[in-house]
Amino acid sequence: MQSVQVAFWVIALLVVLAIAFDFMNGFHDAANSIATVVSTGVLKPQQAVLFAAFFNFVALFVFQLKVAATVGKGIVEPGVVDHYVVFGALVGAIAWNGITWWWGIPSSSSHALIGGIVGAVMTKVGAGGLVGAGIWKAVAFIIVSPVLGFLLGSLLMVLVSWICRGIRPQRVDATFRRLQLVSAGLYSLGHGGNDAQKTIGIIWMLLIATGYASVGDKMPPSWVIWCCYVAIAAGTMFGGWRIVKTMGQRITKLKPVDGFSAETGGAMTLFIATGLGIPVSTTHTITGAIVGVGSTRRASAVRWNVAGSIVWAWIFTIPASALMAAVGYGMARLFL
Repeated sequence: MQSVQVAFWVIALLVVLAIAFDFMNGFHDAANSIATVVSTGVLKPQQAVLFAAFFNFVALFVFQLKVAATVGKGIVEPGVVDHYVVFGALVGAIAWNGITWWWGIPSSSSHALIGGIVGAVMTKVGAGGLVGAGIWKAVAFIIVSPVLGFLLGSLLMVLVSWICRGIRPQRVDATFRRLQLVSAGLYSLGHGGNDAQKTIGIIWMLLIATGYASVGDKMPPSWVIWCCYVAIAAGTMFGGWRIVKTMGQRITKLKPVDGFSAETGGAMTLFIATGLGIPVSTTHTITGAIVGVGSTRRASAVRWNVAGSIVWAWIFTIPASALMAAVGYGMARLFL
């Protein structure tokens, strides 16, 4: 792969922009990790964000960098990426995240980044610059991750209900208030493990394109890994409060036992996807799990109009961020 000669300040600027996206990812997606544990009253908001941020960072020591390798090497053909593409991708992802955060819509930071990459690459060379298998794997999990979250969340809820039959509700509530700390920690671990690696992947992509790393490297530089995990944890610590209410109570009312089932089902989905190296949406995953838990009580327990509006946001995320990335790519060609 032939490297692109780029001024060092441009590379530094793009790395800072990527870290800013990572921070915003944590900020935007904090609701995914803390909404259930806050809405059930197990933790106060300030406690919850610190709790989630800690496990976001600890994920650095738990997961292999398979998702980072997929994003860095498995989505775009070698030789296509340059600093203009990276700038466009990041601008598209950040712009869409900002819009959806402002309106309190739980959209996917992950698919905003994928859409940004797709839009920038297609603006430069067309669809031929994309690796079809990598793109389709990410797109397929737009459907697979919420469905798997739904199934695991609902199955866990049914199993827990069966195990706890005949036990006083007060005792069940007290038990699952403690257990929800475990499930929230696992979900935050999965969130950090999957989402931080996407930013690691795009910085790795940039370093390969500019000759600061080799396509044959098994891992990116360690400073990239540490910076990305710190950034997503810091973003989570500040929290995207506009989305917490939507995730925690507007879809369905949650009790500690519900929150435990949803978080555990979501965490299992994230662990599976991260182990397979698939970049998935933590938003899609936890939403599917929450809907699954709510539907085990009765279909009317789920506010399907709210869930439907979230699904529309999922559908628009990739094309909207791709369009914004195309504009960003054009800006980069003019100014960088």
